[in-house]
Amino acid sequence: MPALRSEELFQRALQVSPGGVHSPVRSFKGMDRPPVFFASAQGALLESVEGRSYIDFCQSFGPLILGHRDPEVQEAVQRMIGTAWTFGACEPYSLELAEWITARIPWCQKLRFVSSGTEAVMSALRVARAATGRPKILKFDGCYHGHSDGLLVRAGSGLAGEASSSSAGVPEAMAALTLVCPLDDEAALEAAFASHGPELAAAIIEPLPANYGLLKQRPEFLRRLQALCRRHGSLLVFDEVISGFRVGLQGMAGKLGMQPDLVTYGKILGGGFPVGCYGGRRELMDQVAPAGPVYQAGTLSANPVGMAAGLATLKKMEALDGWAELERRGSAFAARLALGLKPSGLRVERLGSLFWLHGAAPAPIRAISAIPAGQAERFKKLFLRCLDQGLYLAPNAFEVGFISLAHSPELLAQSAGIIVEAARD
Repeated sequence: MPALRSEELFQRALQVSPGGVHSPVRSFKGMDRPPVFFASAQGALLESVEGRSYIDFCQSFGPLILGHRDPEVQEAVQRMIGTAWTFGACEPYSLELAEWITARIPWCQKLRFVSSGTEAVMSALRVARAATGRPKILKFDGCYHGHSDGLLVRAGSGLAGEASSSSAGVPEAMAALTLVCPLDDEAALEAAFASHGPELAAAIIEPLPANYGLLKQRPEFLRRLQALCRRHGSLLVFDEVISGFRVGLQGMAGKLGMQPDLVTYGKILGGGFPVGCYGGRRELMDQVAPAGPVYQAGTLSANPVGMAAGLATLKKMEALDGWAELERRGSAFAARLALGLKPSGLRVERLGSLFWLHGAAPAPIRAISAIPAGQAERFKKLFLRCLDQGLYLAPNAFEVGFISLAHSPELLAQSAGIIVEAARD
């Protein structure tokens, strides 16, 4: 049988899938080459169908905080697969994970498991609308909350947060129910609430925006948002699908000392399997069927394999104090990069085990308008050179990188060297 080649597989994929992929960023769009097809993974490494090994800083866009196929998580998964795949009925495995989470996150008094971050956000906002009796949502330019219709919007040409759809197939009437404000702009925030406060069911934000660069927000801005929500009777929703269980056990909310009304989680929560959840105060979550009038259901919600993988991941992270170790490794990695990248004009932004490479800017980048021009072009060159040297970054200039506990200090030092060399003119 002839050896598989990525280019040939991609040509076949183009015949049966839109753009040859099942999620757009995988397509290597703008990279002037076909994507790499991977056959296997272990720890911090990917292996392509051609048999080449790559150091992986994508880590499936974040879920794999322990690395690919962590032995203890794999054991839990295999044990569960030997027990049950799915029930569509009550079982103890989701209960154990739910109890573990609610015992450690005070603002998550009750939760509902779903199968993705998109589903979690969509459901949380339905709860917010039901609880407040209001129709509109406020989001922020540069934050991503999944691909439900009401959140595929961008800032419009009007004032005070008016929005328009950012995807074909999203009716303008749907987009009109979502307002969009820039990040890090208290004046725009105040204006949006002044104009639309009585209509706003909720404001939703990534407390650590990490889907359009790593845009670390000032705590003062986030606290001002919370204060305005409380003044106007709107709910505050933290989308912690990326940051939850990534920057610490209690996510960014814990780091900030803030308690959102509703919160969404995903990625790490499933240990590499499709799991999400939304949770919050008891009286809000009791709005959800069958306890209340807000309908939401899912055939594979609380899938036992994902529950087992997620619980094994979180228990291991807690036992190892893994977040402190990732902070140490991430700090050393970023320091090496910062020193080595100075001559190239590239810079590194980091928080915990998340990092982002970008062009030099005169001030911290907290909004997408502050991202230096030429980001995509600079990243393309860096990405392709790193790929040639066996290092895989997420194939988009605005995606962040993820460090896992499988990335040893030695491997991180080697990786920093590859990135620095790739950035040279």
